Amino acid sequence: MANVLLSSLLFIGIASQALAAPNNVSVSTSSFGGIYAPGDLIFQDEFDSFNFGLWIHEVNMNGGYNNEHQIYDKLGSNAYIKNGYMTIRPSWTVDTLYRGNYEELYNGYIKLEGCTDPPGNACERQGRYPNILPPVISSRLRTLGTFSFTYGRVEVRARLPSGDWMWPAIWMLPEHSAYGQWPKSGEIDIMESRGNQQLYNPAGVNIGSEQTASTLHFGPAEGYNGFWQAHGEKNTAPGQGYDRAFHIYEVEWTPSYIRFRVDGAQIKSVDPPAGGFFELGQFPGNVPNPWANAPNPRMAPFDQPFHLILNVAAAGDYFPRDSNPSPPWGANAFLDFMNARANFGGTWNSEEAAMEVDYIRIYAV
Repeated sequence: MANVLLSSLLFIGIASQALAAPNNVSVSTSSFGGIYAPGDLIFQDEFDSFNFGLWIHEVNMNGGYNNEHQIYDKLGSNAYIKNGYMTIRPSWTVDTLYRGNYEELYNGYIKLEGCTDPPGNACERQGRYPNILPPVISSRLRTLGTFSFTYGRVEVRARLPSGDWMWPAIWMLPEHSAYGQWPKSGEIDIMESRGNQQLYNPAGVNIGSEQTASTLHFGPAEGYNGFWQAHGEKNTAPGQGYDRAFHIYEVEWTPSYIRFRVDGAQIKSVDPPAGGFFELGQFPGNVPNPWANAPNPRMAPFDQPFHLILNVAAAGDYFPRDSNPSPPWGANAFLDFMNARANFGGTWNSEEAAMEVDYIRIYAV
């Protein structure tokens, strides 16, 4: 691994090089400022140390708005640097916070200090059996307010976690939500996967750790999402899995297209037509187009600054109900998950039950 840290020295170095005003000017911009040539390095973190000034912990228990089962907090046991990797590993709330005291999990009260969500159920909660507190605690790191960019080629080398019902993700959200709340301002999922080594759809395809997916989410209003036009998947050979070795996940984001690759192989190219993402999503004409007057109507909402996110969630809507095996939770989802822990919890005990990110590099386009 290169011994290069994302620091103020790197910021100054990149900015001073950019001031040279290259002959071939890139369309990429970043919150670091400066002018780039195509191929210039905009951002680099090799994770030789934890840059707390860059990676900010999200703190909440809103379930990621996907009915996930975790608390996100800033515990050093859930996100840390090990062997030059940013390591994110979920753990059980009853063990991590309550030292095995199940009464605290079932009927206790929790208030998250430094909660990053508005006050309410996302920040404090009272457990009342069978509606217990979130059974998992994990980390979600983001560069909101510290680094964002528009257009570029993102390259991430990572090994995904092996653990049943874990949901790892490397993705991006808009810095300012210029077009309104999700999905109006878009979402770029560089990589999503599932930690189960043995998880299959009705057709017998492994949708667990042998599959990775890349997706754009976009829509003109709540209830409209054109992701189905911007979704790609790739499976490893049987028995290999993205949890068994490091792979390179990449998105190339330009003013005219977005392309996703895994280990250099393209899995999806999104080339919006003249009518942009509104036309691509085939949204009804009676719904207002929020991107009609955008700076780049063809690419909007993907013409604005986005920031980076790394996280490992637990359970949630990403796990299909018709999978084999089916998700072990129902009406009392948190309690059901805890009751099923005896059956799958052993998969969380291995050293492999963590997402390890070797590096993130972003190049100008």
